[in-house]
Amino acid sequence: MGSVNVNRGVSDAFYRYKMPRIQAKVEGKGNGIKTVIVNMVEVAKAIGRPATYPTKFFGCELGAQTQFDFKNERFIVNGSHDASKLQDLLDGFIRKYVLCPNCDNPETELLVNARKGTISQGCKACGHHGMLESNHKLNTYILKNPPSLDPAAQGSSLTEGKRAKRSKKANGDANGDRAGSPDNENNTSTTDIIVEAPVKMASEKDGDDDNWAVDVSEEAVRARMQDLTDGAKGLTISDDLDKSEKERMDIFYKLVKCRRDASQLDNHKELVAEAERLEIKTKAPLVLAELLFDQHIASQVKKYRILLLRFTHEDVKAQKYLIGGIEQIIALHKDTLMAKVPGILKLFYDNDILEEKALFDWSSKVSKKFVSKDLSQEIHDKAAPFITWLKEAEEEESDSEEDDDDLEVHNTNQYIFKHFFY
Repeated sequence: MGSVNVNRGVSDAFYRYKMPRIQAKVEGKGNGIKTVIVNMVEVAKAIGRPATYPTKFFGCELGAQTQFDFKNERFIVNGSHDASKLQDLLDGFIRKYVLCPNCDNPETELLVNARKGTISQGCKACGHHGMLESNHKLNTYILKNPPSLDPAAQGSSLTEGKRAKRSKKANGDANGDRAGSPDNENNTSTTDIIVEAPVKMASEKDGDDDNWAVDVSEEAVRARMQDLTDGAKGLTISDDLDKSEKERMDIFYKLVKCRRDASQLDNHKELVAEAERLEIKTKAPLVLAELLFDQHIASQVKKYRILLLRFTHEDVKAQKYLIGGIEQIIALHKDTLMAKVPGILKLFYDNDILEEKALFDWSSKVSKKFVSKDLSQEIHDKAAPFITWLKEAEEEESDSEEDDDDLEVHNTNQYIFKHFFY
């Protein structure tokens, strides 16, 4: 099946952290159908987290029960789920529980304090340490089921009561071992349990790898970051920029789709930075429209307003590409959206995403750039009342006093709104 970058948002072919692609096998039928994640142990080892954590995360996201059979290394999610869907969900788990919130490096560890009920995260790459930012319901599972030296001690049952008893027993035995060991005599009071950072899959000598993993001095951190930025990463960036514009748009499309499917579109800076890196920021709204909008565009405009503003604010050209994307969405859902064209454009205008100049420039010419010319003409015809209102409203603003003629225009505008927008 091959391997992929632990952080799939990174397109660097030389990215040092790799993981196997998820392999899923559907078994059973009817109410007994289930999906076995065949290589969950290998995937979990690559990201440095217990295999139970991402499996349970899948269960939480899919609303399904999970089963763990440590003896046979079977990690199961009830229901039928394809590998690509689970891979996208794994991206969400990695973003929340593996990647450093400061530098996006997966060289992190989790520290679980069962007594205080807290989970913190430390990064060996940049030295960041802080409380886990995620409030996902998986946190409760992690606190109730902190990792042990022998994961199989938790058994394969999903019964909370039995699992809790086994977990307590396992932790009690582990504490006893630590208390009797000379190396841990001074650490018996702590309740922090460390989940090791991910294993690098690049071919390096064992000794060098161990030293690299534990050295968090300022010099070591600087050297590692220098290696990432000036070395292979630079080669990949140059390679991306040598690609055609369509290929670069495809790279951005895959990133946005991955973030959308994993509900990770809140990181606006990452998306803007990638669009700028690929030198397609002006055309990026065309991709955003395709991935973010459907027949429910009215509610989606408000949901993604800030993200859209990151790309269109004071950029008329980017706004024109966004209008082109809106045309394509209207074409896809013509029966539902064609009659609502004036209201849709006004919604973008009211939310400051589209400005007068972009709307006027668009309305002045029917183009077949994004949809067929006939369909574009139909959209322009439907938009005419809104464009008329916009022009008259602009003229009204230029007048310092309102006379009888102004009042008549105002009343006309109110009629247009009631008749075409609501």
